[in-house]
Amino acid sequence: MEKKFSVLAYANKLREEGSSSAEEFRARGDRQLREFQRWTEEIRNELVTAKGRSEEEQLQYGEMLNRAVLGYEEERLKIFAIIRDQLAKRRIHDVPPPNRKHSTIAEAIFAEVIGLGELELILKEKEGLEEIQVVGTNIFEIRNGRVRPSPYRLNSVEELERIQQNLVLFNNDTLNPRKRWAEVMLRDGSRVTMTGYGYTSVPTLTIRFYTVRQFRLPELCRSEYSTMSEEIMGLLRCVFRSYFNLVVIGPTNSGKTHLMKALIAELPENERIITIESRYELMLKRDFPTKNIVEYEVHEEDVQHNGQQAFKLALRQSPKRIIHAEIRDEDANVYVRACTRGHEGSMTSVHVNELEDVPEAITEMCMMDSRGMNPARLSKRITTYVTQIGIEMAIVDGKRKVVRIGEYEFVDGEVQVRDLVVYDYERHNWHYPARFSERAIRRMQKYDREGYDSMAEGWMNRC
Repeated sequence: MEKKFSVLAYANKLREEGSSSAEEFRARGDRQLREFQRWTEEIRNELVTAKGRSEEEQLQYGEMLNRAVLGYEEERLKIFAIIRDQLAKRRIHDVPPPNRKHSTIAEAIFAEVIGLGELELILKEKEGLEEIQVVGTNIFEIRNGRVRPSPYRLNSVEELERIQQNLVLFNNDTLNPRKRWAEVMLRDGSRVTMTGYGYTSVPTLTIRFYTVRQFRLPELCRSEYSTMSEEIMGLLRCVFRSYFNLVVIGPTNSGKTHLMKALIAELPENERIITIESRYELMLKRDFPTKNIVEYEVHEEDVQHNGQQAFKLALRQSPKRIIHAEIRDEDANVYVRACTRGHEGSMTSVHVNELEDVPEAITEMCMMDSRGMNPARLSKRITTYVTQIGIEMAIVDGKRKVVRIGEYEFVDGEVQVRDLVVYDYERHNWHYPARFSERAIRRMQKYDREGYDSMAEGWMNRC
């Protein structure tokens, strides 16, 4: 007997066959994904293995990996070639990628091992880019000193954690529940700071790029920067040539490093400069390769290579000036001794809110080494010899500016700051409330008579 055709039965049969096909498709997709994950892990482990015979070659290889992750094109091409070769050796170079976002399996694995996800889009526009800040999935950019929310954001916190793990893995470091932070430093001065859950409420990533561009004092006077006026440029040149000891204050990204470099650019090639930093940030030797510069990078946890040891060695290397990127508790005493024992014209920065706070802050640092010093005498000594001229930087309307320059004096047992330059936030210009002290004038007449006479005929004549 011929079986009648049933639309309902036929539909059920198609549904069963479709269900079976869908299950097979999903199983095949899961299997391909597991294979892709396994290949990715194998390639990552292969990349992590230090390449090079010598320690220096291994450091260079690690640097190449870091630069590739941070978007440097030359290093990315090299790593992509390594990944492609590894896939060819495994004879899987022509396997289709696991998704349509990538055209080849090599591109897909590269994106997992090296890629920065949405951050890649920011790195394509590097003009003026100084810093990328990621908080959870939110992204912020600093370009030319201005912070702005990025038009991009990460898809998930897990994507940020993957990027973090790539960076720490390539540096033989860890970021996990036991150690919830990590830092990566590149040789060009770029720095990456990461935190994880439990240390911050959400994971964070901060990429601070080393800016190759150098600024000279005349450039900082131009309208596009407006960091200072030409009168201020003349003042700074004169005090620097007259070997005053300078201290610079201001928040992060306010232009302290730019200003210090612009002043150093004014110095003659043969004048010996020694820099002491916890991390190479000034990068003077890179920017001024022909200058007589010795750079120290100190490690405070290592007694043999901490700040005190660096200062001891530096003082034996006949420095004309000592540039200390940031004065800290551990080496405050040594810096004070250097400034009071013939190394005039030195320069440092301090984290304080006002110029008036600088001598007291340095005094407190010096008192921490329990030598039983008299704080009043020490404060007078620091005011007189260490912090002779103070410069305050700030960001005003998105531009880095010198907002105050003062001469330190110790009068009747108190620290006083004689305001030489003050920025007027309402009128958007600088005014010059006072002249230098007689003591400072005699010094400038001794070392830079021409520079002093120029000031005396200009803004000082109006005070």
